[in-house]
Amino acid sequence: MSAAELSLHAVLGAGPAGTTLAGELVRRGHAVRLVSRSVPDGAAEGIERFAADVSTPEGALAAVQGAAVVYHCVNVDYHRQVEVMPRVQEAVLAAVETTGARLVVLDTLYPYGPTHGEVMTEETPWRATSRKGRMRAQLDERYLAAHRAGRARVVLGRSADFVGPGVLNSSLGGAVFPGALTGGEVLGMGDIDLPHSYTDIRDVATGLATLGAHPEGDGRVWHLPTAPAVTTREIYSMIEERVGQPVRSVTLAEPRPFGPFDATFMDEYAEMFYQHTEPQIVDSTAFARTFGIRPTPLDATLDATVDWYRTLLAGARS
Repeated sequence: MSAAELSLHAVLGAGPAGTTLAGELVRRGHAVRLVSRSVPDGAAEGIERFAADVSTPEGALAAVQGAAVVYHCVNVDYHRQVEVMPRVQEAVLAAVETTGARLVVLDTLYPYGPTHGEVMTEETPWRATSRKGRMRAQLDERYLAAHRAGRARVVLGRSADFVGPGVLNSSLGGAVFPGALTGGEVLGMGDIDLPHSYTDIRDVATGLATLGAHPEGDGRVWHLPTAPAVTTREIYSMIEERVGQPVRSVTLAEPRPFGPFDATFMDEYAEMFYQHTEPQIVDSTAFARTFGIRPTPLDATLDATVDWYRTLLAGARS
C-alpha cells in the first residue's frame, strides 16, 4: 500500500454501519478515527475514539482534521432527520472542502421513491414523494454538485435495509431475531410475500471501504453489495431452520408501535411504508463488475446474525 492509502481515515457516526466500517478499515491497515457526539464505546482496538458534533462547522472540522478519507455514516433520530441531516451535510461538506479530504457518503434508497416493483439500479430515476425521500434526494444532488464543481471529491454508496451482527433498529433486526430465538412474536411489515432486499452490514462496511480506496469511482452513486432479493417470508423460513422452532410473525398492514419501534418512530415512518407494500429489489452488479466485490450470501448473513443475537441474549440473561 502507498503512504496515502495508509493515512488517517475518519468515520463519522458510531452506529452499526460506522462501527463495522471502522473495524474493516483497521483490518485493512489504516489509522482510523471513529467520531460521534460522545466518545464511542465498544470500538475495536486500534481505533481512535473522538467526540464531536458534526452538525456544527467547528465540530465537523475538528472531526476530519488530518484525514485523507472521511466516511459520513451519521444518522439521527428518525423524527429529526429532515431538520438535522441538511445541517450535518453543510458542516461536513465545508470541512472536507477546507481540508481536501475525500468524502464517502453512506446513502439510502429513499431518493428513488416508489418504484412499483422496478429493479433499482444506479440508473433508476429519483422520484421521491415523501418528505424524507425528497430531503435525501436534495442532499445527494448537493453532494454531486459539489463534486462536479471541484469543491470536494465525493462518492455515494447506497444500501438497502441493514441486516447482520450489531444491527438492532432495522426491519430485519431487533424486532425479528430475539423473538425468533425465544419463541416470541416477530415483526413483519406490509406484504411479507414480496421480494425485499437486505444488505449485510459487513457488506456495507466492505463497500464503503472499497469506495474509500478507489477515487476513480468518485462523483456518482453506487449500490453497495446486496444479496439477491427474496421474500421476507422466505427469510423467516431460513431463520426457522437456524433456531429450530417456528417463527411467530405478526404482520402489520399499516404502521403501529411494535417492539423497539415506538409510536414516535412509526408515526414518522408512515410515509415510507410503501417500501413494504411493493417489491424492493436492489441490483448491485455494477459494484461487483467494477470492483470485484460480491455480496455475502444470505445464508451466511443469517448464520452470523442468529449467532450474534444468541450471544446478545445470553449476555442479557446472565
